[in-house]
Amino acid sequence: MISVGAELAAVLWDMDGTLVDTEGLWSVTIGELAERLGGELSAATREDLTGSSLDRTVRAVRAEVGLDPDDPDGVTADGRWLIDRTAEVFGHGVPWRPGAREALAAVRAAGVPTALVTSTYRELTDVALDTIGRGFFDVTVCGDEVAATKPDPAPYRLAAELLGVDPHACVAVEDSPTGTRSAVAAGATVLVVPAEVAVEGGEHRVWRESLVGLTVADLRAALAGETLDGGDHRTRAAAH
Repeated sequence: MISVGAELAAVLWDMDGTLVDTEGLWSVTIGELAERLGGELSAATREDLTGSSLDRTVRAVRAEVGLDPDDPDGVTADGRWLIDRTAEVFGHGVPWRPGAREALAAVRAAGVPTALVTSTYRELTDVALDTIGRGFFDVTVCGDEVAATKPDPAPYRLAAELLGVDPHACVAVEDSPTGTRSAVAAGATVLVVPAEVAVEGGEHRVWRESLVGLTVADLRAALAGETLDGGDHRTRAAAH
């Protein structure tokens, strides 16, 4: 356990569901893909795909509607359609999660290095960044820029490497089980702010109900393993 007062080297931000409320937009476009392919997406599959990569998402949708999830041409074509459709939706603007913009600004004002670490592909991330603002981040790591996506630790390890910091001295801010597993496996402490689905308990995870009022002092406390908002919210998060 890193001791209280340990230096916070960087904050690594997830995007979808953490900073902006795009998981709901993804749910719409993924559902549209299923309908386009002649089927319907179940609630269980929608939940399972929260925070997932494009490739896994497309394969899961194809399997759900009875198509071959391993057909390379079909996966490529459906992935292209999903990217284009989601870019169209993102282009109308993406809604902020409560407190997210203010939290980003507070971290930036304190001079703490930051990275955006997302499973979303670069071309869609760039559309979302038109709303979020590129100036909040020193580096950005997207789903098509790593050998393996979340829950693999590769995205968070790459972000720390690009920033020149030890991931063990970083706090990742995540909303999903997939992203949380990725950050923990990379060595980071995770500030979990659940949105669409519950996040399982485990080590190196501190819960907070929202980003409203988040301070750099809170992030340092999370790195030290302290609970936030007056307590550990994993029970309430699990019931979300």
